[in-house]
Formats: sequence, C-alpha cells, structure tokens
Amino acid sequence: MVPVSFPSDSGAPLDFAGEELVLLGSNALYWPRERALLVADLHLEKGSWYAKHGQMLPPYDSRETLERVADAVKACDARRVITLGDNFHDGAGTSRLDPYAAGMLEALTRSLDWVWITGNHDEEMGRAFGATIVPELEVNSIILRHEAQAGETRPELSGHYHPKMRVQVRGRHIARACGVVSRSARAARADRMIMPAFGAYTGGMDAAAPEILRALSPADRIDAVLSAKGRLVQFPLYRAA
Repeated sequence: MVPVSFPSDSGAPLDFAGEELVLLGSNALYWPRERALLVADLHLEKGSWYAKHGQMLPPYDSRETLERVADAVKACDARRVITLGDNFHDGAGTSRLDPYAAGMLEALTRSLDWVWITGNHDEEMGRAFGATIVPELEVNSIILRHEAQAGETRPELSGHYHPKMRVQVRGRHIARACGVVSRSARAARADRMIMPAFGAYTGGMDAAAPEILRALSPADRIDAVLSAKGRLVQFPLYRAA
C-alpha cells in the first residue's frame, strides 16, 4: 500500500478493498496508488436541458462543475480522471457546451488521462473531447461503473443514486452529499461504494433509501461516509441481524 499524501481539499482516509483512498470535501475520491481522481454524476449541461424544456436556470452549471474538477485535480496533483457516468445530463449535452466550458474541458482532457464511464443519462455521448469512453472499467481488481449491481461480490465503485445524509444538529436540519459504503465479512475485500454526486445541479436521495440498500446487498454493514475537517465521519445505515 502506498503512503497517502493528503490533498488540501479536507481529504479523509478511506480504507477500501485493501486500497487507501481519500474522500475529498468536494465529493470526489482520490486514489493515490493510481494518482486518479474519481468523480460521479457531473450532469454537465443540466441547466441547458431544463431551459430547452421551459424551465430557466442559470446556464453556468457546466463551468462551475469543471472548475471544481480542475481545483480537485490541482489539490491532489492527480494524473488521471475517471468519471462514473451521467457525465452529461443527456446524450446531446456535449453539443450544448458553450465555447468557454468546452475549452475548459478540452484543456483538462489534454493534460490528463481522462476516461468517461457512461451512465443511463449519457449512454450515447456525442463527443469525447479527446478522452476515452467506456461502459465500465476494472482497475486493480476494483470495478468502476455507473450503477451498482445488486449481488456483486467484487469490489465496486459506482454513482447514480446521488446519496445524501440528513441529520439534525442543534435543532437544525442539515442535508449533505455523502458516499455509502457496504462491507461483507463473508467476502474478503469485497467492499462496495456509491459515491456522492459531484455536479453543480444534482439533487439527492436519502442515503438510507431502500433503493440504495438493495443496490449494495448482500452486505453485513452499510454506512454513510463523508469528509469533515480531514476526518472520515460514518453513520450506520444497516447492520445484518
């Protein structure tokens, strides 16, 4: 296992399937051994998709999301970026990027080993921007895909569900994007994780929603995880009887 150099992005260590990962405060995941930044559910051009359907939102979500990716890459000194699907809000979103955002994306893909994993929103991406497009990927025996597959017994990183943890602190209700990690005592190092959504215009599903727990089954324990001031905070969601 390689030593982890913590980025300046409030990174918290996460032991996952024998690998030391870093969950960043920006909702990305850094993999030091691979020098790879993983992000899920960018949903680029979601604002322009809503505008096409009559609901006007500020049209700068893609710029904001790409700026946050660039900031995370710089903080980690990453050399690879791997996305976990729903990169664009729809397959035609690649053609709606304004020239400034398109230039930002092309600069990132030129300087990095960039891999798009496709999701249900962008199974047919119209343009790769110089990067590689794949339906899923295996890196060091860990499966990277968009949607968790119930019953999977191999280590798996995925997105799709946009999990959020809702807690009450001093009388205030707080909702924050989080990851959800499942672990099994029956299968060594078969950890699985649903990553938080990274995009500027992404809502969220309760981390304890039945759909999320089913997607990560079978498991002996499932926890919501988030980074807080450099520490990994965990909230139990499920324990096997």
